[in-house]
Amino acid sequence: MTAKLKATVAALALSLAASAANAANIVEIAAGDERFSTLVAAVTAADLVDTLSGPGPFTVFAPVNDAFAALPEGTLDTLLKPENKGQLSDILLYHVVPGQIESGMIAAGANSVQPALASAQLCVIAADGGVTVDDGTGMSAQVVIADIMADNGVIHVVDKVLLPGTAPACM
Repeated sequence: MTAKLKATVAALALSLAASAANAANIVEIAAGDERFSTLVAAVTAADLVDTLSGPGPFTVFAPVNDAFAALPEGTLDTLLKPENKGQLSDILLYHVVPGQIESGMIAAGANSVQPALASAQLCVIAADGGVTVDDGTGMSAQVVIADIMADNGVIHVVDKVLLPGTAPACM
């Protein structure tokens, strides 16, 4: 190995070590990615920034902006009003699972998962086509990007806002 290559490898190793030492939490990662600007606005309006910046670990099924835009017209504006903070918080906590669940940890088939919204249940389904999350409304969210690692958990990007419904049949 040449001296120049050794120096490059050493610099890369230092850079990776610095990145690991300065890993971002879930909120910082979301705030740094324009695809999550609506989610960050909602987390802020619901006063959940400190919670999701905390030690965790958390697993977050994070809807992208397009997922929020797909909600019925006026829904998001209504949820963001201060008088609806409790309902918004419930919806957001439905996307958070205590503990760190990386995609490789999800068993094939249907898996019942208890989100931070204690009165609810999610069904995470792993199959050859990927991972989906059933929220009990009859619709499923597809995990479109898995395993964005944060220093306090993991983010799985989903294409739908999960809404608390009846407990999904998770068989």
